[in-house]
Amino acid sequence: MNLAFRVSGRISKPVHEVFEAVADPKQLSGYFTTGEAVGRLETGATVTWDFHDFPGAFPVEVVEVVPDQKIVLKWDASEATEPSTTGETPQPVGYKTTVTMEFTGLEDGRTLVTISESGWRQTPGGLKSSYGNCEGWTGMLCGMKVFLEHGINIRTGFYK
Repeated sequence: MNLAFRVSGRISKPVHEVFEAVADPKQLSGYFTTGEAVGRLETGATVTWDFHDFPGAFPVEVVEVVPDQKIVLKWDASEATEPSTTGETPQPVGYKTTVTMEFTGLEDGRTLVTISESGWRQTPGGLKSSYGNCEGWTGMLCGMKVFLEHGINIRTGFYK
């Protein structure tokens, strides 16, 4: 079994504007990284993302950027070993997962954003963590839509 997922959503903005909302750390910090994003997403860069719900800045390796089309990232996999009700924070386990974001302009002027992530080990902890990341990327898409279309950060106060 390949532990991977794909989520997508449509945002009522042109491709370039949606792409920049991810690539630009100031914009990304406005709706996704509840701590802070540091560094522009450019091929070969390593940036950091910080989240209140998982304290501590995460290094994010930028593998490939095709402006207005695609961003490929690698970051440390984490695996949970206990049910989330215990408050356990998943721990890094020595390998990375790959995140691919694709931006497709639609005929009606909207942008389809598709995010996939793969590469977890086939363990109970890998499966649980893949579900958690799927939830996180879905939240990111929802947050980006509301931020770009209405100027609201729906994550403010959501986690802390």
